[in-house]
Amino acid sequence: MRTKLARKDLALINPLNPDALNAALDEVHRAGVPGVFAEVCDGDQVWRGAAGVADLDTGRPVTPDLRHRVGSVTKTFTSAAVLRQVEAGEIGLDDPIGRYLPRLVPGERGDSVTVRMLLNHTSGLAEYLPYAFPSLKAFPDLAETTPDSFDDNRFTRFDPVELIAMGVGAPATGTPGGTPGVYSNTNYLLLGELLERVTGTPAEEYITQDVIERAGLRDTGFPTRPEVRGPHSRLYESWFGMIDPPRDYSVYDMSWVGPAAALVSTVADLNRFYGLLLAGEIVAESSLAEMRRTVRVVSQEGEVIDYGLGLHPMEPGTAFWGHGGTVWGGGTMAMTRADGARRMAVALNLQRWNRLGSSGRPLPHPVDGALAALYRTAM
Repeated sequence: MRTKLARKDLALINPLNPDALNAALDEVHRAGVPGVFAEVCDGDQVWRGAAGVADLDTGRPVTPDLRHRVGSVTKTFTSAAVLRQVEAGEIGLDDPIGRYLPRLVPGERGDSVTVRMLLNHTSGLAEYLPYAFPSLKAFPDLAETTPDSFDDNRFTRFDPVELIAMGVGAPATGTPGGTPGVYSNTNYLLLGELLERVTGTPAEEYITQDVIERAGLRDTGFPTRPEVRGPHSRLYESWFGMIDPPRDYSVYDMSWVGPAAALVSTVADLNRFYGLLLAGEIVAESSLAEMRRTVRVVSQEGEVIDYGLGLHPMEPGTAFWGHGGTVWGGGTMAMTRADGARRMAVALNLQRWNRLGSSGRPLPHPVDGALAALYRTAM
């Protein structure tokens, strides 16, 4: 599907190139992703495109307006909600989390881990996923993992307090405040509990009221059931070739990630959100400056990246900020130039397409290069 380039001002220095964007999107599909869709904006210019199918069985095509599980892009929303409470004087950014949640993070650790450390993944708290999904117990040793527990937990209703206890009870990944930190969803489940503690409202409801609605997002929200509401794609998970052919996980209870990665949105809503955020219209300029103060963090892919407070530069030395996200079968990337003018959001309905090499690490795949080319063309 192709839509026309809309623009109000033809005399732009760096106009979008719809032909190049269409070609780059097609390449991602040809490289092996069943369906990919995107929106790129520059000022008043807007390009939207889609390539491939939303359903391998029926051949239903993807379209740019589909709702999509955006995974850890959710963290930027949760971070913004926390910083709104910092601005209101209800949370201290450098307060110990034990001041608010002593039962969840007790003792010396609760006194040492601050709210900032949760936001930027320097808390030293371990990831709970290998404990909630037993077949991932060996993570990050991918070769020793299996996807068996994905199906086991398709309709499991997880308790966030129990998930947090798994992460807090696991061996620490580092000392509080030490760098590089280690990316952990445990941090953001704790932030969800923190929001409920200080607002008296469940985190998902508070984030909806104070961030999503504040930004005027019409198609973004936390799911209340395993199905995605509204038009959406199926989500195909390969788990490094261990699921062949890839299996659809579009129906899934998202309580396993909650305020860390459960949001459903559209590429248009994501571009609107990040544009407003980087323009200082979601949180105050002082809070935005805190979000952009980075530390070194080991990502879930094992790479050391710069990471702020739920926001990070997409490549070292670039002026583009945003977040990526994955769930079983779905992937999203959203990035915006620091001035909020050039914005890109891309959604994919396949994940973990790389097979593992003899070293146990993912092998290069044509999708990787095609995606990189799409990002370069867009930004």
